[in-house]
Amino acid sequence: MSVYSLKHREFNEKLAEELKKIPEFKAPEWSFFVKTSVARERPSQEEDFWHKRTASILRQLYLKKTIGVNRLRNRYGGLKDRGARPSEFRKGSGKIIRIILQQSEKAGLVIKIENGKKGRKLTEKGIKLLESIK
Repeated sequence: MSVYSLKHREFNEKLAEELKKIPEFKAPEWSFFVKTSVARERPSQEEDFWHKRTASILRQLYLKKTIGVNRLRNRYGGLKDRGARPSEFRKGSGKIIRIILQQSEKAGLVIKIENGKKGRKLTEKGIKLLESIK
């Protein structure tokens, strides 16, 4: 399986290139002006940030099987610089994660789980897409 055989950054970059071909994955207008977390000082300066974050979230879904927005917020959070006081952990932006998951649902890569362990998981189409990355 190439998901495990490639390094995470290399895999995410290749998957992001594939996601650019899918019309459902478009960065909203506001995404160029918002920070990805309270802990960040500035918005992301990467041109294809949206596709890279989408690739990263899909990879997390592949590795963890079922995962929710709150767990992903913890994953993409960071330490907030509080000046002279000690740094503290802050969660990442839930809006960005929710929109990406909704776009993934429209593309048919992810489904929402309501009963049992709530969250989202990859569909067969999503698993095939991730495993096709070489």
